[in-house]
Amino acid sequence: MNRLHRFGASCALAIAASFALSPAPAFADGDDTALTNLIALVSQRLALAEPVARWKWANHQPITDTPRENALLAEVAKRAAAANVDPAFARAFFRDQIDASKDVQNALFANWRRTQPPQGPAPDLATSTRPQLDKLTQALVASLARVQPLRAADDCPSRVAQSLANWKGLTRYDSGHSGALTRALGHVCETGGVGATG
Repeated sequence: MNRLHRFGASCALAIAASFALSPAPAFADGDDTALTNLIALVSQRLALAEPVARWKWANHQPITDTPRENALLAEVAKRAAAANVDPAFARAFFRDQIDASKDVQNALFANWRRTQPPQGPAPDLATSTRPQLDKLTQALVASLARVQPLRAADDCPSRVAQSLANWKGLTRYDSGHSGALTRALGHVCETGGVGATG
């Protein structure tokens, strides 16, 4: 993980932690706190794609793990229902998280094959990375509950895009993962996609 990516991930953690304690926003014009919180958490989750990839590389495991992915989506649907979040929305959103993470992992694998493998021992997936992913799953479901009222708004895609642009400027987010971050936000709005901001 390069310095900028670490910086973005640490900012994601700090901002997500501060927003997690704030009340649900009213979505007045200019109040996109819930979107910023969601992007922070998504960014933090994407940052964990590297330690996951390092473990899979070291243990000669494939990037795609369909049984685990299906188990996560089933668990997410249950948590969403308990949090008054549309389970179909939650499943689509977390499918995007899985696919975005795999985009990053595939890019890392390709780079390691082309240049050199990662150095040093891989982080332990079971005791280190997965507990972090589990905590993020819980935080993301709660964040979806706060974002859900915005989903049907006509300006939802443009507000997501603007929040994303602001987030990238705030954190100097690693541009190498911009495509994955955009993909991870693909189903936040009911119309899908992230509106262009120019």
